[in-house]
Amino acid sequence: MTTLTISLLIAFFVFASSIKLLGWQRFIFDTQLAFFHKYGLNRSFMFLVGLVELTGALLLASYLLSPVHHLLLWAGAGLLGMTSFGALFFHFRFDGWKDAVPAMITLALSLIAIM
Repeated sequence: MTTLTISLLIAFFVFASSIKLLGWQRFIFDTQLAFFHKYGLNRSFMFLVGLVELTGALLLASYLLSPVHHLLLWAGAGLLGMTSFGALFFHFRFDGWKDAVPAMITLALSLIAIM
């Protein structure tokens, strides 16, 4: 169960961070950038969030390769959990709850991975 949860987090956040960092999927990139602008944040902040997401995903991938180092699990899931919590804050403050659903799921998965 934990391996599946961690794998889902890695897949989601590698995908999400790659769009924030590289902008390779134009529609999703423009949608996410519009959210950031709505929150009063710029492209640089979006890039920073992408770096944090990618770092968390890489820490979790490192944990799967070497599961004896639990600090990798805690750091990776912690970073992704904090990122998800931040996304929840902004979605609940500026958007509707429907926009917050992916962040709810990734926060729950991050907590499950740590337990």
